[in-house]
Amino acid sequence: MAPHVERSPARRSAARHWTLLGAKVLVSGGLLYLLFRQTDLSTVLQRLHNVDLRWMLAALAIYGLMVGISAWRWRVLLRTQHVDCPLSHLGSSFLVATFFNNFLPSNIGGDVIRIADTVSYTSSRTLATGVVLVDRALGLLALVLVAAIGSWRAQHSGLAMPGTQYLWVALVAGSLAAVPTLLMPKLLDRLLTPIYAIAGEWARARLSRLTGMLGRINDHPGALGIAFAGALAVQLVLVGFYLAVAHGLQIPLSVASALLVVPVSLVLQMVPVSINGFGVREAVFTFYFQRLGLGVDAALALSLISTATIAFFSLSGGVLFLLRRGGLTPATVPSDTSE
Repeated sequence: MAPHVERSPARRSAARHWTLLGAKVLVSGGLLYLLFRQTDLSTVLQRLHNVDLRWMLAALAIYGLMVGISAWRWRVLLRTQHVDCPLSHLGSSFLVATFFNNFLPSNIGGDVIRIADTVSYTSSRTLATGVVLVDRALGLLALVLVAAIGSWRAQHSGLAMPGTQYLWVALVAGSLAAVPTLLMPKLLDRLLTPIYAIAGEWARARLSRLTGMLGRINDHPGALGIAFAGALAVQLVLVGFYLAVAHGLQIPLSVASALLVVPVSLVLQMVPVSINGFGVREAVFTFYFQRLGLGVDAALALSLISTATIAFFSLSGGVLFLLRRGGLTPATVPSDTSE
């Protein structure tokens, strides 16, 4: 009998990683296979062949507007921390992050880029990370809010969609978690007191920086409101992007329908069961398009060409990243940075 060999934690972690990645590939591939079996591939290709390039250029411009609003919102949050970072730097960073989000099998890589690009301005990785997390939380709340309102409008228009009531549950749960954290940081600090007592100096210092960051945000409620308004604007601009692509494909998607389909698809894509939402996104579009009477071919064409357009746009971030490697890098982290 061969002796039992205990695998190291690193090897077990690598095995779990590749197993999870393989499962996601199977989910994405399986869903796409099942969806394409429901339609004639030639009809999907015909839609792509007849695409109106003028609308596609408009879609690219709209997506660029989304990036600009996102960078501006990020800057608003940084300013609550008395950090003044050039908008051009944040816009460039967001483009690079978008590239990583589209060409890596997760969105974490993009956040790492954003954090690294602002450490030199915040002089604290914890502070840079906290601002990105708050930005993410506001974006998620705005997305779920737009999706919930879209589902409510659809129901009142006679288009009942199963499962959309859970959007309101997610919205309430997210609000109950986010609002006290953002608006009552002193309460959070008191709740963390037992952790401070048992945590090491390293953990206590970082938790203290995070609560301090939240306190400074709380000192600027107007900025927080503006940032959330920016997050809502981003979601509405994304709906406009999909509408432009739909017009380019001659798909009669109404604004009311897009306000339901697009946000719900974006919410469900965040469930970590597929590769960057592939398969899940197309399944959501197909599910709703069939009820809207638009057809499976229209759903697949819109989902795939929109994804391809976003990937094409994000290549600009890849170019910026390559230029950084050639010398155009962010400012060096100050030597007195404590982390």
